[in-house]
Amino acid sequence: MKKHIISVLVENKSGVLSRIAALFAARGFNIDSLAVGETEDPKISRMTIVSEGEENVLEQVVKQLRRLIDVISVSDYTKKGLDYVDRELVLVKVEAASSAKRSEIIEVVDIFRAKIVDVSLKTLSIEITGTGDKIQAFLDLMHDFKIKEIVRTGKIAIVRENQPEKNNNE
Repeated sequence: MKKHIISVLVENKSGVLSRIAALFAARGFNIDSLAVGETEDPKISRMTIVSEGEENVLEQVVKQLRRLIDVISVSDYTKKGLDYVDRELVLVKVEAASSAKRSEIIEVVDIFRAKIVDVSLKTLSIEITGTGDKIQAFLDLMHDFKIKEIVRTGKIAIVRENQPEKNNNE
């Protein structure tokens, strides 16, 4: 089983998200991450869904997604073998009560090209964007500083331009 990144263009209407989530739940799929936002057209939203499961069952879910009334298009980037760029945004609040600890955290933040977005007497809040591997490496280091809270957006992805599709049977 491998993770699939599925991009779904939908009409920007109430209830669409719940119908799509229900479709995954009915097939026993967990949604690992889900990001939804308006596209360049305010009447259309893009959902980026990351899910893992049996290939043939996930294929059925994609086919059923295409039949939903408010769905405009569905593309499984992973199955089609498309080359894409993906990112995730994470906010992390870490304990930083001493100046020595703050200095160490700031060094790690600089190395990962992250940003400190809030400072209090006892904590630093950090914003980091990047691939899943970069995010995980950063979080692994931050655990040494006692993470107080993590908030994640989920993965978003966009297909790179000018590439042939490797598997065009969808």
